Order: sequence, then C-alpha cells, then structure tokens
Amino acid sequence: MTLTLYGEPRPPADDRPTVQVTAVSWPGSDAPPAQPAQPAPPAAGPDAGPPRSRRLRLLIAGGVTVGLLAVAAGVGAYTYAGDVPRGTMVLGTEVGGRSRTDAADQLRAELDRRSGALSAPLTVRVGENTAEIDPATVGLAVDVDATVAAASEAQAPPVSRLVGTRSVEPVVTVDAERLDAALRKVLGNQGRKMTMPAISWKGTTPKATHPKPSLTLDPQRSAEAVRAGWLAGEPITVPLVEKHPATTAEEVDRMVAELARPAVAKAVTLRTDKGSVSIPPAAIAKSLRFTADKAGKLTPKVDVKRLRSALGGKLDSIEVEPRNARMAVTAGKPKVVDDGRPGQRLDTGDLDRNLLAVLPKADDRTVTADLKAVQPEVTAEKIGELGIKERVSRFTTHFTGGLSSPRSKNIVQIAKDVDGTVVLPGETFSLNGHTGERGYAQGYHDAPVIMNGKLVPGVGGGTSQFTTTLFNATYYAGLEDVEHKPHSYWFSRYPAVIESTIFWPHLDFKFRNNTEYGVLIDTSYTSSSITVSIWSTKIYDSVKTEYGPRRDITKPKVVYLEPGPSCIPANGIDGFAQDAFRIIKKDGKVVKREKFSWRYDAEPRFICGQAPSA
Repeated sequence: MTLTLYGEPRPPADDRPTVQVTAVSWPGSDAPPAQPAQPAPPAAGPDAGPPRSRRLRLLIAGGVTVGLLAVAAGVGAYTYAGDVPRGTMVLGTEVGGRSRTDAADQLRAELDRRSGALSAPLTVRVGENTAEIDPATVGLAVDVDATVAAASEAQAPPVSRLVGTRSVEPVVTVDAERLDAALRKVLGNQGRKMTMPAISWKGTTPKATHPKPSLTLDPQRSAEAVRAGWLAGEPITVPLVEKHPATTAEEVDRMVAELARPAVAKAVTLRTDKGSVSIPPAAIAKSLRFTADKAGKLTPKVDVKRLRSALGGKLDSIEVEPRNARMAVTAGKPKVVDDGRPGQRLDTGDLDRNLLAVLPKADDRTVTADLKAVQPEVTAEKIGELGIKERVSRFTTHFTGGLSSPRSKNIVQIAKDVDGTVVLPGETFSLNGHTGERGYAQGYHDAPVIMNGKLVPGVGGGTSQFTTTLFNATYYAGLEDVEHKPHSYWFSRYPAVIESTIFWPHLDFKFRNNTEYGVLIDTSYTSSSITVSIWSTKIYDSVKTEYGPRRDITKPKVVYLEPGPSCIPANGIDGFAQDAFRIIKKDGKVVKREKFSWRYDAEPRFICGQAPSA
C-alpha cells in the first residue's frame, strides 16, 4: 500500500511537493506500485531553520523507516524460528519452524499415517518381466534423521517471501545387496553372461576368443531407480546395462599376433651354470597362459609349474633332488641310517618374467637362471626332535606263492619303496604320491587285478595287499584316515571293511599324522607275509575294532568266460554289508569311536570255458 502524509494547512497556491513513503509490499498485495519521491524545495536561506511542516514530515518518514526495520527483524526471527526454516515441507507435511527432534516426530507421524502405502508391494519391471517386491525385504525405508538434517541445512526462503513454502525430498535407504538378489530373480534368464577374452592352445596353434559384453543389472543403478520411484507409488523400471570386458577384441588379436604366435615360433634356450636346456615350442604352449580377471582384463603369464611338467626329465641334467634323512629299526630301536643331502633346483623366482620378455622376439631367445640350494624336508637333526622312540602299532597280512610269484614281487617292491618313510606332524601321506606310477620301469610286474568286476592281468597286482596292511597299521596307531576305498569283493586274507585297494592314479590311500610326534613307517616281509610297523610316541592305551553283524548277504552267480591267458578263474564269494567301529581309549576312557561301513558285491564264480548246453 502507499501512504501519503501532509503537513499543516497551506494555501492552495502553495505548490511545494508532498513527501511520499512506500511501505512493505506483502505477498498477494494488490496495491498499486509506489511512486518515486519528489525532490525537496531549496532552503529559505542560510539562517533559516526548516519550516515546521517539513520537520514533521521528516520525523514521520524516519519513524516509518525504523518501523520497517523492526518489521524486517521480526520477520527474520519468525522465518528462522527453530532448527528447520518455516515453510519447509516433507511428504506434504509441515516440518518447518521446529527443532530437529520435533520435526523428526512430525515426519514419523506422517510416515505412520502412510504405513499402509509404504508397506505395499512394489511393482518393478526388469526387461520384459514384472514382479512385486516387499519393501521391507529389500530394506526400503525413509531415513527420518537424515531427512530432517537435509531440511535443516537447506537454504531457507528469503525474508521477502514470508509465507512461501519449499519441499524437501525424503532420504530413502535400501539394502543394495538384498535388492540386487531380488531383482535377479525377476531378471531370470533375460540377462547375458560376459564372454571373457581368451587365448587357448591347440597344440602350438593359438586360438582367440573375442569378448562380448554382458547384459545384466548394475546394483548401484538399480538402487538409485528404486529409491527415486518408491514413494511415487508407480511401477518402477529397473535398467539393464551392458558391461564390456576390459580387454577388447582388437587387443586380443594383437596379443595373438605380437606374443602368442612368436612365442612358439622356435625354442628358447635356458642357460645355467651347470649347462643349458632347450625349451621346445610345445612346452612353451603348455606353460604360456592367458588369464582374464573378473573385469575381463586378459593378462599373459608363464606358469612355471606347467613348464617344469612339460619339460619332463630335461631338468634332471642340471638339477639334483634333495634326499631326506632316513631311519631304520636296528636291534629293536629306530636310528638315523642316512643323513640325507641338500639338492639344487632351478630358481624360478624371475623365470616367468624373463621368459615372457623373450617370447615375442624372433632372435636372441635365451634366458639365464640360477640354481639354488634346496634342503631336504627331513634332516637328521629334525628327526632327533620328533619323538620317534617306540613301536605304537604293527599289522601283518599273509600271501601264497612264495617270493618268486609276480604278485609277491610287487608286494615286496612297494614295501621297499615305503620303508623308512618319516611323516612329519600334521603332514598327510599319500601312497600314490610317495611311490609315483608303479609300472614296469619301477620294478613292478603283471599280476591279477580287479578290472570291471573280474580278475585280469595288470601291472602292479598285489599292491592292494600292501595298502591294506599299511592302512591297518595306521588305523591301529590311531592316525587319521583321510582316504581309502575297500575292494568290490571281500577276500578272506583281509579284515572285512578295514581294508583298502589302490590303483594309479585314481584310487589312493592317504592318512594324516594328527599327532605332535613324527611317524616312522617300517616294513618287513617273509616268503609268505608282509608286515608294517608304525613307530612314534605312544598316545593311546589301546585301539580296537568292534564289528556289527553281516547283513544283506547275497550269493555269487556263475559266469563262463572265454578261455585264454586273460581268463582267471575264481570260486566266488558271498556279498554282504557290515559296520566296523574303531574304539580308541586313553587314560582308561573311550576318547573316540569311529564307524566304518562297506557293502561288498558277491564275486561271481568265474569259469574259463563254455557254458554247458541246456
């Protein structure tokens, strides 16, 4: 509004201008715009004071100005009363002009009023699929305290807009991990896995696999979409995104052209102080690997373990294997009979990097490596600290045919291979790992083995009897059984259930030294028996076996086989199931009771000859 003030009455001929004061224009006021004030008349003279009417006008104008300032101050105080500026709305409810605590209570009350809508299932669309998700399951919620803090820190309406309002979006939280899991169920099989870049080998020919992007959900973008759309109450479309592998198809092709193909173009010479070894292209192809990480970044690397395996015995010309110290039982006591010796092996620390540097080259394909000393795992000094002092178990099985039969020779050969072995505390012993392949070159002979349910000649037949003997020796020593497999058929020379077969390389026997002492395996044999003794420090009072009754007994059937050298007759054995319990006592109490179970098939009665005519 505009206010015009006049001084004392004056004649109509007095044309001096009036003084106009413009007051505050309030929002919504329809008052006409204020007119600018006219300049004051000149003073009457140097000694003349202002006329009375002018003084009055000045006093009035000053009073209005002071009043306006007071109004403005009051308006500011009104606007900024409380922690949250007045006029602040969240979800349509006024939280302004309040302390943070009161504003939070007001907002929580509003959320309680909306609880039905907020807990209603949320409709989401992922690709072509639509489903409903429970907001609570994925952690959707309004963070009241964070919302009030945002409302408090946001800029307040200007003083000139005293009755204005502004809205503050609520802070919505969601568990991104649980949301991603729920959305992936909606996604189903619409997505596409990333095709990782790869370079593989077919012989010495590299084969490139070009990468392809995945089509999938991005947890962060999914969470953003759901947070933004939840309170609107409308279906939400969650975006699918393409994720490209870090290595492109062009980079894969360049790797093939600049590294893989040149790598196998010719041999690499490995030079040491004790001579040189040629690494042929086939060994390079087996050891040069191209591995992609989760992001699809393809990285070449020389796998030194694969390289050693591919070189086979070539390294024997420059390396010397360390030999462990050995023990033997002499005059009834275990003693060190061989102090062992250190060895020399190729230092592979920098070999992979050095090889990778020369593989792209056409010439100068030579790398140099050092040989480093390797101490044996078991030294004489270490043996002396292992507490191997007494026999804790012994087991014997019997065989026929004397020492001249191929089967007996195999039993003796494997016994010699294992004799004197020391198993350290915590170490797992593998019979296959210890002996390696048992073939003709290792001193083994053809003897009957079970193959496809029947006895046939096979190299190493009879080693299962030694395996069973070793298994029982460790069993009665209370050592931990790791791996064993009983025979398909039961043979009376073995204890039922507690026995084990072996076959290179698939069937193994393993036990773990689960004591704090060392274990010495001592073997001995006669013309009709094999014995394994375990020497260590005695821990248990006794280890015994209790058998359950045989059950589900089946009778053998008669099978006629083609006569010939490969046909081995058999009388047939009943099949049955049985349980055996290992009972371990210490200090007069049972400290462990272990159950072993097995079911034997009925071994057929094999007859080498034609079946009788009906």
